[in-house]
Amino acid sequence: MILNRRFYIALSLIILLLGSGYTFAPLFVLGQWMLFIMLLAVLAEGYMLYRIHGIQAFRQCSSRFSNGDENTVNIRVESSYPYAVSVEVIDEIPFIFQQRNINFQIKLQANEGKTITYQLRPTHRGIYNFGRIRIFVQGRMGLLSRRYTCGDTQDVKVYPSYLMLHRYELLAISDNLTELGIKRIRRVGHHTEFEQIKEYVKGDDYRTLNWKASARKHELMVNVYQDERSQQIYSVIDKGRVMQQAFRGMTLLDYAINASLVLSYVAMRKEDKAGLITFDEHFDTFVPASSRPGHMQTLLENLYNQETTFSETDFSSLYVHLNKHVNKRSLLVLYTNFSSMGSMNRQLAYLQQLNRQHRLLVVFFEDADLKAYIATPASDTEGYYRHVIAEKFAFEKRLIVSTLKQHGIYSLLTTPGNLSIDVINKYLEIKSRQLL
Repeated sequence: MILNRRFYIALSLIILLLGSGYTFAPLFVLGQWMLFIMLLAVLAEGYMLYRIHGIQAFRQCSSRFSNGDENTVNIRVESSYPYAVSVEVIDEIPFIFQQRNINFQIKLQANEGKTITYQLRPTHRGIYNFGRIRIFVQGRMGLLSRRYTCGDTQDVKVYPSYLMLHRYELLAISDNLTELGIKRIRRVGHHTEFEQIKEYVKGDDYRTLNWKASARKHELMVNVYQDERSQQIYSVIDKGRVMQQAFRGMTLLDYAINASLVLSYVAMRKEDKAGLITFDEHFDTFVPASSRPGHMQTLLENLYNQETTFSETDFSSLYVHLNKHVNKRSLLVLYTNFSSMGSMNRQLAYLQQLNRQHRLLVVFFEDADLKAYIATPASDTEGYYRHVIAEKFAFEKRLIVSTLKQHGIYSLLTTPGNLSIDVINKYLEIKSRQLL
């Protein structure tokens, strides 16, 4: 039983009346009667609240959450009281969210139930623990509240952003991928895999006309080509300390994991094979490229518990072990982050060796906060100095792109927010130009 604020206000007024009775005797008698009435009201309200178990509640949410996305949580509250009650609902969400505002005030009519919906956005992968649901039911007079403890504790696994995959899948079905920013890349030539000959329809490329077949059929016929299939696409993720930098609550490693998951999904839709490699100072995870059913779940489970380390990344170990495990020429999408020309030059020899045997795409990150700071005008001398230093860092990133290009290595400089879209567009470009 919990005494509400209204109870203490009423009790304070009664105490004032009793105290005033020393100067004006009728007020003391009035205070005694008010105290008696209040005690009767408390007993009556306590009986009404406790005579039945009047509240039930339970939590409804997915057994796994998507990292970096809004995940829906529903709380169903049902009342079996024969009269209207005011209810405060507090959900014990995982402490990692550091939110103290997950409490809701609702009013339930007699034998009524309501569903409360709210959103949670995790920024770290792992296991999150929900506690119990605490419900405080206030009586009709508002003097007392009864506390109910409902629901069960629940563990929820936070996986890389699988909700993003569902968005891509729905837009791919409706052929609206351009809404996400995925470009339609014009083919420079034709792939070598011939599929069929079909009748010409308006919109077909006239350069694919098959004149011999047209002469035999006495109507225009065109050759149909298909994209070269079963190519290997490996997402190579750096887990060193350079990937611990955070943007909007998520580390660069989390953005790289989400992007690699989406890229693997798109590659498998293109009938390519998707694989995974992670490394830091040691060669760590290796998932062979495949397109078999259930392979996306395998990738998801391997990406689920990846964490950054404080160690320096060893690209020589990556080169040695990758040659042992990957024999066929593949597209290697390397997610890393070079902070300066010096850090890139130390790894350039290994990047060149990887690029000789495979098609290497180096993906690294532009500092979105630094870019926003450069866009703001400076107001004093110190501000000008800060802007010069910031522009120097931004220029060095562009210089890294230029240096990699001079050595024949493809690169992509992008912000964490645009990473998935930019990586997919680069993959489609490499496929369309037959660069693999």
